[in-house]
Formats: sequence, structure tokens, C-alpha cells
Amino acid sequence: MSVSYPNTQLLIGNDWVGAASGKTLDVLNPATGQVIGTVAHAGRADLDRALAAASQGFQAWRNTPAHERAATMRRAAALLRERADEIAALMTQEQGKPLVEARVETLAGADIIEWFADEGRRVYGRIVPSRNLAAQALVIKEPVGPVAAFTPWNFPINQVVRKLGAALAAGCSFLVKAPEETPASPAALIKAFVDAGVPAGTVGLVFGDPAEISSYLIPHPVIRKITFTGSTAVGKQLAALAGQHMKRATMELGGHAPVIVAEDADVDLAVKASGGAKFRNAGQVCISPTRFLVHNSIKQAFTEALVKHAESLTLGNGLESGTTLGPLANARRLEAMTQVVQDARNKGARVATGGERVGSAGNFFAPTVLADVPLEASVFNDEPFGPVAAVRGFDTLEEAIAEANRLPYGLSAYAFTRSLRNAHLLTQQVETGMLWINQPALPTPEMPFGGVKDSGYGSEGGPEAVEAYLNTKAVSITAA
Repeated sequence: MSVSYPNTQLLIGNDWVGAASGKTLDVLNPATGQVIGTVAHAGRADLDRALAAASQGFQAWRNTPAHERAATMRRAAALLRERADEIAALMTQEQGKPLVEARVETLAGADIIEWFADEGRRVYGRIVPSRNLAAQALVIKEPVGPVAAFTPWNFPINQVVRKLGAALAAGCSFLVKAPEETPASPAALIKAFVDAGVPAGTVGLVFGDPAEISSYLIPHPVIRKITFTGSTAVGKQLAALAGQHMKRATMELGGHAPVIVAEDADVDLAVKASGGAKFRNAGQVCISPTRFLVHNSIKQAFTEALVKHAESLTLGNGLESGTTLGPLANARRLEAMTQVVQDARNKGARVATGGERVGSAGNFFAPTVLADVPLEASVFNDEPFGPVAAVRGFDTLEEAIAEANRLPYGLSAYAFTRSLRNAHLLTQQVETGMLWINQPALPTPEMPFGGVKDSGYGSEGGPEAVEAYLNTKAVSITAA
């Protein structure tokens, strides 16, 4: 599908506008390295206007009945579905993932919106038996207020819509600083809500310098809730700033997901499920499998099968038919992957396949499998965030669990076993926010999505996600 790439503007008070200064940033296609458009760069004046709009939008949206909010959100989801092909083409041009992955992300966004729309109709308080029979004791839920969201480039729609759906379902207004590298697809998501009829200021969109925008929005008195997806290092800084100003925060931070393949595992299933998850979006996924811990009795068979899987992928421009692995999203990731592989090789790992850049144009890196990786290699300690799988053997399941828990991360984990005993042990002992056993990642909107330890706190799925945008108020009434 041929879709021309637009110049992306800011959304303030339901109006699409350029920055007051006129400043823009270039947007590059990671498959070609060429400039394909521009995005408006917000300054302080633009942020002040966006905050004023968010304040007004909150008053209008919170006073909209829950069933009307749900109907509006469902209209937005329907528009997103209608426009999925066009939006997917924009996403692939700016982010690089294959067109089929971009389309799935867009349609999943519509599903998420619909689930939260319905969940917003089930925000219940309660009546508490009073100790004074002349009084009535109530617990009620209220929206926390205008939300400032900060989202990354790896899933331009998914990372916004999980926050947006929960916030709007609770009755909050929502101002997002979306990624400058991939601006058009989140703008298309936000446009669906404007076109669906949300009151002016209910949703807002800005782009610009991440540090400048976060340091201004987070302390600002209009903003009452912070939600961020990104690296652990940046997340800790933003969480500290939010804490200084007593702002509620949800932090979905970095991961380094272990994959434990037990002695009794179905090797074919393990390779198909974890291999597909590993190379999805070129490995640029916070829940991507990264540390493959495989029982020594099946390590060779697993590694050979994973190499075969990696070599079966078709690397290319995501817009081209047949492409199953696109480029890395930016040149920084290309350099990072080169360093990760070189470090592993220097420390004794074997490059079973891949391990190098492909071509001279675009950010293409071959799908890579590293075998016999020592624990001191950086790939076993720092999230690679790219198409690199690192394999290491173990002798006992307890040893594998200890290695899975060694790092400070705890976002997601995977395991493969035919044993109910092993599954129970893994469930009880692996320190993670999400665990998938004998299956690829399936982060549905009705399930919690979030991590523990340095991978953050709070949830972006399930009823817990809506709760994060609500205040609880205790009320006791006695007739005068």
C-alpha cells in the first residue's frame, strides 16, 4: 500500500498546529536513511497552551457520564480499525517493522481501546456498613486529573494506547509526549479520538526535547499523574522528579527476559515460540526474550534449531512483500548491536549465525544467535534491545532460576517444560511481572502488564491499569 508520509503537527485543544517557534525536526526512514517528513518541535509556549487545554478538557471529560465516554472511545476504536492499513504504512515508514507487524499493532490498539472503554463502565465504589445508623459511609472513585505520558519509538501506537485507554476510561485528560522518531502513527491514533468527538483538550500531543518537556510537565501543577515507558535509567530520574512533587506515577521500564528451556521441554515449540518473540520488531521489544537458558542435554539441538529459525527470516524494507525482519529503528541501535556482538566474541562466545550489519544503506542487522555465552558478557547483563539471542546451558532448574533472578530486571520471563512440577516451581520462584510458559508473549488488555524490581511499578493492563488513574475518596454523610 502506497501512503505518502505527512509532516506531523502538535495537537492542542483539538487543533492541529505547528510549534509557535516554527521549529521542526526531520523524520528518517530507517530502511533507507532518507528524510521522509518533519515533526513540530514544541517549546515552552506550546506546552503552556497544551496544559491549559488539558485542564479544560479534564473538566469536560470527567463530567461526561461513563457510558458516553465508553461510546466515544468505541467510535475511536472503530476509526482506528477503518484506517489500519494507512496507519500501518506510516508506522513502517518511520519505525521500520514489517507492514504485517505494524497492522497487527494498530488493530491490537483498537482492541485495547474497546476493552478499556467497557472497563470504565465498571469503576465501582462501595457502601460500607456504618457504625452510626444515622450516617451513610461511602467509598467513591474519582479520576486523578490531567495525565502526562511519555512513550518510546519501538511501538508507536501500543505504548500510547495502553496509557491513553486506561486514562480516558477513568475520566482523566491525557497529554502525551510521543517519540520524535515515529510521530505520524501516534498522531493518527490521537486523531481517531478527536474525530470520534472527545471534548477539546481531552487528548493532546506534543513532540520536542524529551528532557526539556519532562522537566516542565512533571512538576507543573496541572499534571496529577505521570506514566512513562522507557529505559530504567531515565525512568528512575522521572520517578524521582514525580516523587518530589507528590505525583502519582506508573513506570514501565527496561527488561532482560530470561527463557528457561527445561530438560523435558518440547524443543520445536520452544524455538518457534521464543524465536518468533525474539526477532519480532527486530528485537526492539521491552518483553523480548534475551537470555536463553537451555538444559545442557538439549542445548545443541535447541541452538541449531534457533539458528535455522533465524536464517529463515527475510531481512528487508518493511513495506516490501515477504519481509519478516525489518531494519533497526535508528543508527544508534546499529552501533549498539555491533558492540554487543564484539563484546560477546571477545569474552569467548561463538557467533552461530549473523553478528554483523547487512548492506550500507539503512539500519539492517542480521538476526544473530550467540552460543556458549559467558555470564560476564554484556549481552547477559545489559538489555541488548535488538535481534540478538544469547544461549547458555544449565544443569539444574534451580540453577536456571537463580540466573534468571540474578539481574535487577523483572519485567517478563518465558519457560518451556512438560512438567507440572516444573511449571509450579517456575511460577513460584521466577521474579518477574509477567511469565509465559509454553507460549509466546500474549499481553492481552485484560491481563496486568508491568514489571517488578528495576523494571518499574504499576500496571498497563487489566483492572489494575484503570485503578492507577483513580483517587479513592471516603465519604460519611449524616442527615442534618
